[in-house]
Amino acid sequence: MRFDRRAFLGAMAAAQARAAGQERKLGIPGPFPGRVVAVEHPASIVEGAYQREPVREMMRRGMMELTGAPSWQDAWRVFFEPGDVVIIKVNPVGQPYIISSAEVFQEIVAGLEAAGVKRGDIFAYDRYQSEFLSGGFQKWLPEGVRWSCATVKYDKLQLDMDGYDRDQFIELPLVGRGHDPRDPHHRRSYVAKLLSQTANKAVNLGVLKHHQSAGITIALKNLSHGFVNNVARSHVSRTNNACGMFIPAVVDHPIFRQKVVLNIIDGIKGAYHGGPARRTAKYLWEHKTLYFGTDPVALDRIGWNVLDMKRGQMGMAPIALAADDQDSNFIRMQPEHVELASMLGLGVADEARIDLRQIRLT
Repeated sequence: MRFDRRAFLGAMAAAQARAAGQERKLGIPGPFPGRVVAVEHPASIVEGAYQREPVREMMRRGMMELTGAPSWQDAWRVFFEPGDVVIIKVNPVGQPYIISSAEVFQEIVAGLEAAGVKRGDIFAYDRYQSEFLSGGFQKWLPEGVRWSCATVKYDKLQLDMDGYDRDQFIELPLVGRGHDPRDPHHRRSYVAKLLSQTANKAVNLGVLKHHQSAGITIALKNLSHGFVNNVARSHVSRTNNACGMFIPAVVDHPIFRQKVVLNIIDGIKGAYHGGPARRTAKYLWEHKTLYFGTDPVALDRIGWNVLDMKRGQMGMAPIALAADDQDSNFIRMQPEHVELASMLGLGVADEARIDLRQIRLT
C-alpha cells in the first residue's frame, strides 16, 4: 500500500484542529473567538447574478483561512463529522432583492458532505414556511437535502407552538400587542424543535444588511429572530424597541451556544439602509465579499463597520447616529446588541481584539 504523505498530513491537521475545537468547545463563540475572515472576489457577481466558480473559490479559501486546515475538506472536518444532523439557517426576509443564495448554500452542502455528513441529515430552515417557499429555496436545494420551517406564516401574536419546544424558551419582561402580561407563555420565546430536538449542529447563513430597529441584521439577529417564536415583542412600535436586549438574550440560550458552530455571512450583495426588506432595493450594492467565523459578535462588529462605511460613501449618517426617515421608521436603531452580546461572553466586540483577515482573490 502506497503511503500518501500529503493525505496523512491533512488528516492529522484536521484531527488536531478538531481536537482543539472540541477542547475549546464548538459553538458560540467557538474555537476561533474574535477571528473574522473576509474573502473578496471581483468576479463573484456579474450583472446581479452570482457566479458559481468564484463563489466556490471564496468558500474554500475562507474555510481554510478560518481553520488553518491544509485543504477545504479538512476545514469542514474541523466542525462536522459523519452522523451529524445539521441545520443551515437561511435568510429569506429581503426577498426578492437580498436573500441567501443558491450558490453559497450549495457550497456549504458540499463542505458538509466532504466532512461525511449525509444529505438526508442536512436541513435548510427558516421560521416561516410561506417566506421559505416564496423565496424559492425549495427549487434549488441539492437532491436529498431536506427543508423544514417552524410555522406556516406570520401572525400578529406569534404564539403558535406546533414547531416549537415547550421545554426550551427565553423568558423576558416584554409583551407584544394583544398579549397578556400575566401569562408566562406570552413573556416567552420558545426554541424551534428542529434545533432543540433534531439537529446537533447548525450553520448560520446570514446576509449583510441594515435593519431599521436593530440597526444591523447579520449573524446574531439571523439566529435570534429565526429560531424562536414571539419575536415581534422585541420591536412593537417605532418608540417601543427592545432589540438591543432581546437579541443577546436569545442567543445566550445554551442551545444556541452549543449547536451553532459556524457562521457564514453572504456579503456578495449588501443593503446599507431600508432593511430588513421594506426599501432594500434602493440601497443595494455589490460588496463581493463572504465572511467566515465561529464568533457571531465579531462578524456583526465587522459587518456593522462595512455598512457604516458604505453609508458614509453615500452621504448618510452612521447607523448608531441616524435619525428615522421614510425608509427606516424606528426613532433609534439598537446596534448596541453587539456589545451587549459580547458582555454575555458570546464573542468579541472590541475591534482592537478582532483578528480580521482580508483576502482578495482574482
